Amino acid sequence: MTEKTAKATEAIIEGDMDASRRSVLKGAAAIAGLAAVSLPASAVNVAAQAAGDVPPMTDPRTRFPNDQPTQAQTWPGLQRDMTPKPDCGEASYRGSGRLAGRRALITGGDSGIGRAVAIAYAREGADVVINHLPQEAPDAEEVIQLLRAEGRKAIAISGDLRVEEFCQRLVAQAKHELGGLDILVNNAGYGWYLPDILEHPSEKFDQTIKTNLYAPFWLSKAAIAVMKPGSAIVFTTSVTAFSPAEAFLGYSATKAAIVAFTSALAKQVAKRGIRVNGVAPGPIWTPMQVYFEAPANNVESLNASTPLGRMGQPVEMAPLYVTLAEGTSSFVTGSTWSADGGRL
Repeated sequence: MTEKTAKATEAIIEGDMDASRRSVLKGAAAIAGLAAVSLPASAVNVAAQAAGDVPPMTDPRTRFPNDQPTQAQTWPGLQRDMTPKPDCGEASYRGSGRLAGRRALITGGDSGIGRAVAIAYAREGADVVINHLPQEAPDAEEVIQLLRAEGRKAIAISGDLRVEEFCQRLVAQAKHELGGLDILVNNAGYGWYLPDILEHPSEKFDQTIKTNLYAPFWLSKAAIAVMKPGSAIVFTTSVTAFSPAEAFLGYSATKAAIVAFTSALAKQVAKRGIRVNGVAPGPIWTPMQVYFEAPANNVESLNASTPLGRMGQPVEMAPLYVTLAEGTSSFVTGSTWSADGGRL
């Protein structure tokens, strides 16, 4: 992490973490840094031993906290107002040039998993455009500060992905600003807690379908038209694609559809030299967990829902998105990688 990055990170997180939280980040920094390096484990160990700096193994059950207080926000929610803030790797992710020279568009890049991916991509050498809703501008501004502190080109473009014309403009503008487009991360998503179909408004179902299915279709279509061989598309699906949640009918259905869409699209564009893969996270501590009006004990129940006894943090997802985008994963396409804390 550069001195400039450290200052940008400190400006964002200072005053928002108590002593125990800072301790967790400090302890996680060395581990996450090693996890971000693409060297073989043996080489990493030799280098660490030579430097006399071998970090202890970390228990995955306790690497991050599982005692988030109950809280609620209105949709779409802001990461900056969460307690504690999700860990997106601001103070811990270390890159090693795995995406040097790449140009990426990440939807939902202002917070949560999208934010973690944006930080990781920039620290791996990529220039990045993030998309966000206008209401999410405060979070997006924080991300842009972090990416630019890495010396990367970073641009935030606000707009509603439910509009086809905007999706087309977004891809065109990203290509123009970055001088090309090599990576598309279809990450933005929408879900709502509605346990009774008789009380499920059609407009919320429509919003879910438009955000989670139509937008990735429109964005992928526009991106593939300008991508060159070696490019990559990564989708964010969900554990609910394989184990549907009864209170998330539309969300579960769209996430299952994304798994099928990923596989089919990968077969279709293989002849273009473009790879397509997906990541299926389990419960992750993001603004989605505090805006969808689930029962008051939802945070506690989500922590208890995984064998590891806690929700994941966005930074734990980022290395998967890096691996699926980098060129050394050239034989990986049409797959969906699970990262759910052992839930399935």
